[in-house]
Amino acid sequence: MGRWEPNARERLATAALELYGERGYEQTTVAEIAKRAGLTERTFFRHYADKREVLFDGSSALQELFVNAVAEAPRSAAPIDAVAAGLEAVSAVFIGRHGHARRRHAVIVANAVLQERELIKLASLSAALADALRRRGVPEPAASLTAEAGVAVFKIGFERWVEAAEERTMAQLMRESLEELKAVTAGG
Repeated sequence: MGRWEPNARERLATAALELYGERGYEQTTVAEIAKRAGLTERTFFRHYADKREVLFDGSSALQELFVNAVAEAPRSAAPIDAVAAGLEAVSAVFIGRHGHARRRHAVIVANAVLQERELIKLASLSAALADALRRRGVPEPAASLTAEAGVAVFKIGFERWVEAAEERTMAQLMRESLEELKAVTAGG
């Protein structure tokens, strides 16, 4: 494939994930990613700030989707139910992406720098969700507590979903994790 062909961004992301899986994140260079994708390093840097960002490329779009779903939930919905609407919306994005998500997750959990970046992403998501809940009229600390709970459900549900033997959908696991949280907090 020539450098002029379309889908450079996707080709770079695919090449990076393949190389990270084969060689490890730390051992992979931008030059190797570009070469595998049939592109130049310059092209890589036109699309990504660094090799880490290849793994976190969709984070802002995912956050926006989650926040918008919370904001658009029926006004009568309890805060946690508005967050549940966000979890459903986000789960839909992952349909057909189980293998990719599993490979990406394996790369992240194998590297402390990437784990830190993932935690920053989740903290940003929590802050954005809390803001969306406050705009819905949810007071503090309820807005922040609900946002943090929603992110915890997302994190646990996602981690369960990427397990090797898992066959349930991400949406099912999100619903189950949320129900488990509700059961725990209800004291029953």
